[in-house]
Amino acid sequence: MFSTIGELLVRESVISMAQLNEALSHQKQHGGRLGDSLVALGYISPVELKQFFNTVPPVPLKINQTGLSTTLLTDLLLKTAYFDGGTFSLGPMSKNMCLPMGVVDELTELARNDSLVAIKSAAGYNRATHVFELTSQGRKRANEALEQSQYAGAAPVPIKFYSIMTAHQTVRQIEIDEAWIRQALSHLVVDDDLLHRLGPAFNSGRSIFMYGPPGTGKSSISESLARALTSTVYIPYAVEVGGQVIRLFDPAIHIPADEPAEESSLLDLEAGHKHDPRWRLCRRPVAMVGGELTLESLDLDFDPVNKFYEAPIHMKAANGFFILDDFGRQQVPPRQLLNRWIVPLERGTDFLSLHTGKKFEIPFDQVTVFCTNLKPSELVDEAFLRRIRHKVRINYQTEEQFYEILKRVCNQQGITYTDAAARYLVDTYYRKVKRAMVGSHPRDLVEQIIDRARFMKVHPELTPETIDAASANYFVDMDA
Repeated sequence: MFSTIGELLVRESVISMAQLNEALSHQKQHGGRLGDSLVALGYISPVELKQFFNTVPPVPLKINQTGLSTTLLTDLLLKTAYFDGGTFSLGPMSKNMCLPMGVVDELTELARNDSLVAIKSAAGYNRATHVFELTSQGRKRANEALEQSQYAGAAPVPIKFYSIMTAHQTVRQIEIDEAWIRQALSHLVVDDDLLHRLGPAFNSGRSIFMYGPPGTGKSSISESLARALTSTVYIPYAVEVGGQVIRLFDPAIHIPADEPAEESSLLDLEAGHKHDPRWRLCRRPVAMVGGELTLESLDLDFDPVNKFYEAPIHMKAANGFFILDDFGRQQVPPRQLLNRWIVPLERGTDFLSLHTGKKFEIPFDQVTVFCTNLKPSELVDEAFLRRIRHKVRINYQTEEQFYEILKRVCNQQGITYTDAAARYLVDTYYRKVKRAMVGSHPRDLVEQIIDRARFMKVHPELTPETIDAASANYFVDMDA
């Protein structure tokens, strides 16, 4: 496991240990990222540094280059064939296992030598046209493998490969500037002071504690910034640990990036791949959870029927963003949940356990954003806050911001905005009753107006009458 980029640079002989120590001293004196210090000292060029953080998982050309045992891969091939009626050809099997056809061909030949598969039909000398079938011995081996695990699909990558690749793609290397953050939040009404606090926090690639009153935009800001990044990372379909398979790729979190079509042919055993097909090029992941989060969801989820694992939510967020919304409202006591994060936040690694009892280390490379509308003193102590580099308070909106939000919401909904109606809303339902101006209220009130208009079969309008009706249904007298 490589807990720091420096360790990985030394391991891959990019720099020496002495150069790393000197760069770390330079970083302490001058600040910035370790890579900037290495460039400043002349130990690595900007081009080399960029290439290091844009590594492509190499294509395995032979079985031994996959990092997996021949037994695991053979079992996977036999199970996949078994589920497909007991027959297969190299092209479709290559696609199902996410392995180059040359590797699948090598596996098939070994299986033939062990009398596990046989040629059923051949349309010519090209092996890509051959149809193979499981022998009785092959079916028996497939059934035995299925009793151990019913996972059949993309071949996993070893945990070591996953850890190295995660370090190469670290979220701490993202670089944004003021223009970028303004554009990312252009659909929201955010003042310059908050922008200048959000920029350094987000650019650091470290964890953020975002707090303030409800409805002020904490969740919207966090998600907008995370999803505005256009950089991509490679995500494996599955990871292998001690012979066990952990499914990692999740379509709900991992959004594939547009990849150029690879020049391949089902009849060409040497068809090229631009990267190891066991990995999928995706946008940096964004995982957002709320009150449903439990301590169990931060551990491996073992399926006792299918006998393989589902990766925990924070592992799926690696190289990306984990947004814990409504922090403090989970069923788990806040301090208990925070204690689960202390070591990963400090060390950059986490530990998971297989059902066999085996523990293993995974990289904890993500921006964790804690969003809460509860008082920090009720949730955290100073010891925990020390481990979170940036604390950002989101306040209630000003009157000027409130008017701007209302105007934007009206424009989006096709409702005519008038200053007179807006002032009536503020004077009557905010200023007179001393109610705070919450950024989410304009959207909610306009939606109330739209709902009423739809029921009455009239065009929605922003008027004192519609404002009164919407407010009567929206605001609650807490003392009633």
